[in-house]
Amino acid sequence: MTTKEYQQKSPLRIFLSYFSRHKKLFFIDVLCAMLIAGIDLLFPLVTRSALYEMLPHNLFGLFFTVMGAMVVCYLIRAFLNYIVCYYGHTFGIRVEADIRSDLFRHMQELNYDFYDRNRTPQLMSRLTADLFEVTELAHHGPEDVITASLTIVGALVVMGTIQWRLALVVGILIPVFLIVIFSMRSSMEKASVSVKEKLGHINQEIESSLTGIRTAKAFANEDLENRRFNTANDIYKTSKRSFHKAMGRFSASMEFWLTCLNVVVIGYGGYLVMTRKMDYRDLLTFSLYITSFIAPMRKLSSFSELFANGFAGLNRFVELMRTEPTLQDQENAPALEKIKGAISVRDVSFAYDGDLAVLKNVNLEIAPGETIAIVGPSGGGKTTLCQLIPRFYEVTQGSILIDGQDVRDVTQKSIHQNIGIVQQDVFLFADTILENIRYGKPDATEEEVIEAAKKAEIYEDILAMPKGFQTYVGERGTLLSGGQKQRVAIARIFLKNPPILILDEATSALDTVTESKIQRAFDTLSQGRTTLIIAHRLSTIRTASRIVSISDGEITECGTHEELLEKGGVYADLYTTQTRIG
Repeated sequence: MTTKEYQQKSPLRIFLSYFSRHKKLFFIDVLCAMLIAGIDLLFPLVTRSALYEMLPHNLFGLFFTVMGAMVVCYLIRAFLNYIVCYYGHTFGIRVEADIRSDLFRHMQELNYDFYDRNRTPQLMSRLTADLFEVTELAHHGPEDVITASLTIVGALVVMGTIQWRLALVVGILIPVFLIVIFSMRSSMEKASVSVKEKLGHINQEIESSLTGIRTAKAFANEDLENRRFNTANDIYKTSKRSFHKAMGRFSASMEFWLTCLNVVVIGYGGYLVMTRKMDYRDLLTFSLYITSFIAPMRKLSSFSELFANGFAGLNRFVELMRTEPTLQDQENAPALEKIKGAISVRDVSFAYDGDLAVLKNVNLEIAPGETIAIVGPSGGGKTTLCQLIPRFYEVTQGSILIDGQDVRDVTQKSIHQNIGIVQQDVFLFADTILENIRYGKPDATEEEVIEAAKKAEIYEDILAMPKGFQTYVGERGTLLSGGQKQRVAIARIFLKNPPILILDEATSALDTVTESKIQRAFDTLSQGRTTLIIAHRLSTIRTASRIVSISDGEITECGTHEELLEKGGVYADLYTTQTRIG
């Protein structure tokens, strides 16, 4: 389904749409549950027949034959229970997997600004804990409602043929019971949503503490982290109070009505026996039927709790699926193909969230194959400008063109395929070095990966590792040095081989010798490619075609290294200062 379809359909319709993908499993589950309900209705009838016919008329052979048949029925019932348990859970897990797959795919479509606003642990909670409750609802919900309803209706019909007056009283009490129980569902659902939100908060604290464990140890702040965690844990404990209160009210009401039902049946049935309007054997049969559908009544009441928890998770899922990406491709937008690499930045202004201005009326023309160095003070807008070119964010005003095509008029995927980015903050996946490099080109051969590693000056380092290219890099690459992580990221770009390069402090974590080697590799790589280099180390950009200085969101200077030194402006001051410090 598309985002628009999620917005138009109710959560229940969305939920049921996932059932159609596994109709066979669902049919088997429900059919077996219905057969179980049918067997449960047999025993009171057999008991009544034994009391009225078999035992009074000394039909002992028939009696024991029927009892043996009931044992066979219960063996069949046990087998059916196994089918319901196994296939029902299989069905529920498949529904959960489909929902999680759709949710993850949708999250991949959301833009940078979404992840700027939402913490990773909160999103992980929606992908895992929330959907577990949906699985339980998918498995037990339809099954419990169908079997409970069939058992109750079937029992009422049979009881009506025995003594309609008593059956009518029971039939009136059951809807009252259900109204009371389901009226409590909304309070349980609200409490369940609150618990899930608090669970996301505590996951957030755990993720933050575990990610920063090295920093905490370095500052000897374990006690501080314990206090922060305990605070979040206390919030979670308190949040469960309202849910447990709602559960307590629910459970107390359910038990009261179920026990009262027995009292009413025995009380009114006893009165009918006294007035000779009912036989005591029929009253015994009624009691057996009441016992047989107390279990379904409990199922219906438990379904109310299951529904509250499941729908709380489902609503959070639907809420996320209804979130539209802020940046979307135009309908039938063409792909950006066979580009030469010309970039035009025309009167571009940009503000985060519409009010935090970062760039103001920036104009820049970059010819195909040109190397542009972007320098300036931190927070001046260098990185922001380079994030607008691949359309990670949308310009507030103006336009950005690649080979004369506005980036808003072509598909985002094709832009990203044609631009290679090495960022200052390198992210490596918890996998092998081979797979981390291959991420630049998923279908690359091992020989291509090796060649990319050689160009990135990381090949010798890899060979010195115990498992070579199969070495595990750890969470976020923690088992590698800073320079090694940076060079693995650079190898990805060599492998991707894009026509446009953006290097955001790409050599910042390297020592001087390695940086010199990488710089030569970059010079080779940038030949025939448009390259934008963001750098604070001005010694690394002297070979750039032009140097652009950005300060306070505006281009203040533009020219070659020599030209800008002659001007004696901001760039000259930066260069002189760094040279003096060096």
